[in-house]
Amino acid sequence: MGTMEDLRVTACTRCPELVDCRSRIVNGTGPADADVLLVGEGPGANEDEQGEPFVGRSGTVLNEQLRAVGLDRETVRITNCVRCRPPENRDPTKTELENCREYLEREIDRLDPDVIVTLGKVPSEHLLGRSVAVTKEAGDVVDVRIEGAPRRVMICVHPAATLYDRSQEATFEAALQRAAELAGVDAGDNGSGQTRLDGF
Repeated sequence: MGTMEDLRVTACTRCPELVDCRSRIVNGTGPADADVLLVGEGPGANEDEQGEPFVGRSGTVLNEQLRAVGLDRETVRITNCVRCRPPENRDPTKTELENCREYLEREIDRLDPDVIVTLGKVPSEHLLGRSVAVTKEAGDVVDVRIEGAPRRVMICVHPAATLYDRSQEATFEAALQRAAELAGVDAGDNGSGQTRLDGF
């Protein structure tokens, strides 16, 4: 097993616009042998500031929902399609996604997760290579080849979607529940199997 450091991108100048906009490169967080890999689109202002994916409001939603299904932020890995914040939080361009793809593929390869969960439209379409109706397809598990290796990708809505549209909450929870099952996590014990160390 390589170390976490191998998965860190410390210097990259492939996307001039993003280099100008970012204050830092935001790498994935979580164990290098996590069973579940969550992939978002790219860092926003909070992420750029703190250097971690999914902090701020959507991070809070994600953390709560992970706990609800017996997963834990500490036990999953969270990363993004692009590691630098696009200006004005616009979607990453096709070129930017391609420029950063090698880093994502390396992370997936190293992790060898049981399931990759795409959070929202951009990562879903990026990894599946087709257009995705996220709300309709949320919870679907698709077998794809990434860098020649078969991977299970589960489509999920973006946690922020639940902030704007309450009806998405159930969709989001059901999808994460399915991801937990695919990773063999039993939420029946209220996740205590995952969080036994909390008392220490």
